[in-house]
Amino acid sequence: MSTQPIVEMRNIHKIYPDGTVALRGVDLRLYEGEILGLLGENGAGKTTLMKILSGFIRPTKGEIYVRGRRVKFRTPADALAEGIAMVHQIFTLVPPLTALENIILGKEVVGKKVRVGTLRPLELEEARKKVEELMAQTGFKIPLDTPVELLPLGIRQKIEIIKALYKGARILILDEPTTFLTLLEVNELFRFIRKFRESGGTVIFITHKIKEALEITDRIMVLRHGKVVGEVPTKEATPEKLAVMMVGKEIKLDVVLRGKEVPAGAKPVLVVKDLWVKSDLGYDAVKGISFEVYPGEIFGIAGVEGNGQDELIEAITGLRRAEKGKIIVNGEDVTNRNPIELYKRGVSHIPGDRERYGLVLEFSVTENGVISRQWEPIFMKGWRLDWSSIKKYVSWLVRAFNVITASLDAPVKSLSGGNRQRLLVGRELSKKPSLIIAVHPTKGLDIASTMYVRQTLAKARDEGKAILLVSADLDEIFQLSDRIAVMYEGRFMGIMKAEEATLKKVGLMMGGIRPEEVGEK
Repeated sequence: MSTQPIVEMRNIHKIYPDGTVALRGVDLRLYEGEILGLLGENGAGKTTLMKILSGFIRPTKGEIYVRGRRVKFRTPADALAEGIAMVHQIFTLVPPLTALENIILGKEVVGKKVRVGTLRPLELEEARKKVEELMAQTGFKIPLDTPVELLPLGIRQKIEIIKALYKGARILILDEPTTFLTLLEVNELFRFIRKFRESGGTVIFITHKIKEALEITDRIMVLRHGKVVGEVPTKEATPEKLAVMMVGKEIKLDVVLRGKEVPAGAKPVLVVKDLWVKSDLGYDAVKGISFEVYPGEIFGIAGVEGNGQDELIEAITGLRRAEKGKIIVNGEDVTNRNPIELYKRGVSHIPGDRERYGLVLEFSVTENGVISRQWEPIFMKGWRLDWSSIKKYVSWLVRAFNVITASLDAPVKSLSGGNRQRLLVGRELSKKPSLIIAVHPTKGLDIASTMYVRQTLAKARDEGKAILLVSADLDEIFQLSDRIAVMYEGRFMGIMKAEEATLKKVGLMMGGIRPEEVGEK
């Protein structure tokens, strides 16, 4: 690793027009051939700092040097000319276009020249070969000819990474790159990052996950409230030390939040019998699944994304038609009922993609806080909405679930990821449901928000709610679940009590191997 920084950012400030101070004099040094971890909670300034380095926004004050030369980036193309590219957490893909079209969209890079326009067939084949080479290097498997809108979130994340590499980036900024990846996919990504470093590439790895930072980085820099609060070689860091730097206080990371044994004779809140559901592409995504969820229980479903979990939950919540089988809630057959009818029967849904299914980003905090409840008598005056009652309720909701917002009239898109999730979780739990369906409830959240959401779900379980939890985060599954099912290719590989489960056993089942087949108990 070179002793001279390849990139240096000096005294970077960023103040937005509304007066929000995102960065307060940040210094950063990046060395060639290193993996720098940029750690911090949601809203700490990590992404803003990297958007400045990658040319998406300009600093209010400060200087940037690349290889000792001062630069001013006005656009991402300026940063790309210096070999700097950023892979964003929020996708920048065109849904109707194929994966390949998204990767090469509108331009082909030849040396330092960027040519815009439609590629000729021969050039398209050359581009395909280059993309396939990158896929082989990274270990990513991407169906290049499938429209992006039909692909799961994990595949879309891989497309974004390949897209940046295709542009020739040698300084790669990854903003929460594992948010939509499974455990196996994360391992593939980490293998690529290490190979990229060995070839002389440089990576800035933005994350709020301490475990990941410790595993993949060489050096860790921690931001809090727009300032650098610490920097440490990874080999000298500990989870406890980094947690204190991030949050400003001690936080317990390994608390087990399981409940008590379900009483004998308890009646299940949710019963799923021999359920079959088709995917958007017409094949069977859910193949004859049966299970029950009881009051005072968290039933966790683990598995690699894309094995039918989305289709299963969409069928249970009325978003997708079940081809065969039954879904019973509180003793009533609700198969193929619409989401409104299910809500009226005590079902709450915390969707995995909150921006697509849970919130309307352009709507205010008030409007989002009452979505799906607006027709209830307490929120109506005759045939009109009673905004006074609605604001009173949402004001309570914001306080009760610690949602940090400038005002109730602020658009939800102005909230951090953690606060959006708190608003969504609060709205769904305040409906007083008997069944809560939570899909990846802490995906993309920082430590404090993650623990808050998990403790909130555990509290709801302790109050007698039945909770169906779907998560690709095994730490989450093990921390919260009372019983665990592992899903593979549309079927359950097995259902076990949490105390009987081990990482090795669950990991094998996620890969389609029953533990008894390899002598595991």
